[in-house]
Amino acid sequence: MIPFKPLQRSFHTATLINDKLYIMGGKSIDSNLNEFFYLDTSVTFNIQNLPWVDLSNTITFPSSYGTASVKGGANNDTLFLFGGNTTNPNTPSLYMFDTQSHSWIVASLIVKNTGTEFRKSYLTGIIDNNRKMYLFGGYDGLKSLNDMFTIDTIKLIMGEVDMDSNAPTPRNNYGATLLPNNNIIYLGGYNVEAELQLDLVYIYNTMNNNWNMMIATGTVPSSRNSFSTILGLDGLNVIIFGGTTTFSAKSLEPEDSIYELNLSNFEWNIPKISNTSKIPSSRMYHKANVIGNYMVVSFGIGYDPLTESDILLLDISNKNEYAWTNTFVNSPPSTTTFVKSITTNTPKSTQLTNFIGLIIGSLIYVIIYYIKVN
Repeated sequence: MIPFKPLQRSFHTATLINDKLYIMGGKSIDSNLNEFFYLDTSVTFNIQNLPWVDLSNTITFPSSYGTASVKGGANNDTLFLFGGNTTNPNTPSLYMFDTQSHSWIVASLIVKNTGTEFRKSYLTGIIDNNRKMYLFGGYDGLKSLNDMFTIDTIKLIMGEVDMDSNAPTPRNNYGATLLPNNNIIYLGGYNVEAELQLDLVYIYNTMNNNWNMMIATGTVPSSRNSFSTILGLDGLNVIIFGGTTTFSAKSLEPEDSIYELNLSNFEWNIPKISNTSKIPSSRMYHKANVIGNYMVVSFGIGYDPLTESDILLLDISNKNEYAWTNTFVNSPPSTTTFVKSITTNTPKSTQLTNFIGLIIGSLIYVIIYYIKVN
């Protein structure tokens, strides 16, 4: 049999479920893509010989790109796809893929507040520890947004969240990830032909439904959009990779592509990379996931697929010295210490939550993370 080789793409989804990195849709240079496949991360592999498995024959709906995706559902093994750009405007806004039966389901949402379903694109879906999907901002075809909707992936209830005055300005193609205390961090993005600054850091408290803005210092990355964002293995820092600026219409330089944000003092720095001779090209419109000890970067624009792999691996197990590598080894994460408090020393910010709440949130995160990797 001929091994499956996916096309290079951007604006795809990449969702990790039970040692499988499911990748859906996206956009190539001249067309929308309707491929659906996964990368098998239960085995050791080299990025020059990737263990792809094609599931494209299961798809029964139009191609899309700029879609948001999460893992959720009653058994936490269902892939949820929301919104995105598609050739058929009547396409339902939410699809679910059952990873056990390999079947797609059109979700019948109970919609509160708005009353009807809607679509938006270029946003990041975040799933919290209660399996609720958060959909902030994005683009509705005319303008960038700063609204927030949630979808309970167990009860399939969708509702709009009331926004307070500390909410971020409208944006799309931003960075976001879940923090150990079940809050969500939002960074950068794009709005009105301009990138947004990364010294302004927004934290959404999922328990109290309120926003806090932090002022970050240190070696602050240049304003950018379409970068990827992950939480470090110890829960103490956020790592971003790649991105672009509107007017350059190209990826950032490799030496300007990777930064980390210390969550204890909200200070940016450039992490040390041990093998600087192997620094890959920067990318934009890609995705990144934490799998084992690695930040796994998938596809995007800014690299030559004839000379570079569609997958990049950054070993982040040694916080003092990250390393780009060609080999993925399946193993539990090396670091299990998670952040216990997030405070700031700037007078423009406030403490996110009380110490007890953070300890409880961190313990819940550790338990869920342990279950996921085992």
